[in-house]
Amino acid sequence: MTLGNIFTTIIVFVVIVLIHEFGHFAVAKLSGIRVEEFAIGMGPKVFGKKKGETLYSVRLLPIGGLCKLTGEDGDSFDDKSFSQKSVPVRMAVIFFGPLMNFLLAVLIFSLVIIQSPIISEVIIDKPAYNAGVLKGDKILKINDSNVKEWDEVKPLIQNSESESILLTVKRKNEIKEISIKPMVDDINEGAIIGIRPALRIKSFSITQGVKTTISIAGSMFDFLFKLITKRGTAEDVSGVVGIFVIISETVKYGLLYVLDLTAILSLNLGIINLLPIPA
Repeated sequence: MTLGNIFTTIIVFVVIVLIHEFGHFAVAKLSGIRVEEFAIGMGPKVFGKKKGETLYSVRLLPIGGLCKLTGEDGDSFDDKSFSQKSVPVRMAVIFFGPLMNFLLAVLIFSLVIIQSPIISEVIIDKPAYNAGVLKGDKILKINDSNVKEWDEVKPLIQNSESESILLTVKRKNEIKEISIKPMVDDINEGAIIGIRPALRIKSFSITQGVKTTISIAGSMFDFLFKLITKRGTAEDVSGVVGIFVIISETVKYGLLYVLDLTAILSLNLGIINLLPIPA
């Protein structure tokens, strides 16, 4: 794991936590509730500065956050106390944290991302790797078929039935022809050569963002329901360390893959914080 991977992972954690806590913070401030501390991270305090009534701080472990409100832990007679506000106001303060996570997911999923015929990864010890295909190669042809989009690549390889294919690629300013014998992959039910596509942004669509967010949120709620009713297993649930590893592995595929994962994690955080789980 490189320093770059670690740094990117920390940034992802900070972004989804920061936007969540900011949702609580903004509504609390607008509602006249005193915010005693707004912190990013957990554990010992590394840095802190008080401005007005609020202490803004950064803590050692970048895996959480805090928006501490006066009176949130019990009754308080202070006019700026959370407990003295009306039920709708308190509900708004609680709800706007998850809402910000949902909005972040919608914005990211609104990026219409397509797979390009440029190779983002060549999997070690797979046919393409052994034949000398490199990351960054742009696929121009497979046998006699011209390729313009990644959607054309997969069927041409899968339909080869393990017969050798001639891959024509552009590498920098050179055109190279590489003979590759695909391998049969039972999971993908067809032949593969062991490459992954680069992604690129084609357009922006809020409609797509909303639809994708609703679809993924539905799958998450379905999983949680199965977990609660014991029809699912907790083995599929990743903790902080597991998520850290997943993000750091995703980094090597490129920024757009990281953005996609950020949206999923943001949505996950929003949903978890809507559940009536005791603190």
